[in-house]
Amino acid sequence: QVQLVDSGGGLVQAGGSLRLSCAASGRTFNSYDMAWFRQAPGREREFVAFIRYSGGSTTYAGSVKGRFTISRDNAKNTVYLQMNSLKPEDTAVYYCAARLGSTFLGNVKRSGSYDYWGQGTQVTVSS
Repeated sequence: QVQLVDSGGGLVQAGGSLRLSCAASGRTFNSYDMAWFRQAPGREREFVAFIRYSGGSTTYAGSVKGRFTISRDNAKNTVYLQMNSLKPEDTAVYYCAARLGSTFLGNVKRSGSYDYWGQGTQVTVSS
């Protein structure tokens, strides 16, 4: 069982930056693939970024590639999402997600691939 706590959201002007954090409980954090998703009002939850349990592989949605960076600190049981050059269309509730890592990668962009979710943190970007 893994419990995830998201934090770091807030209100920022377009062009600004925020760093989200997701703190995980448990002593096997380094066995879990981690991801960030987001959901805007009236829209489906969408994939943002993924990082392998080893930290050696990352994947991004096209809409955030080059602006967002996912990273993890296994010693601190924490995954981060550094968001730069924020746009109003980035406004959403952001959720971290976890699944047990394995040699099978599968579809990392599918929300159903993940077993554990944080409570979400609101990010609002004003124009």
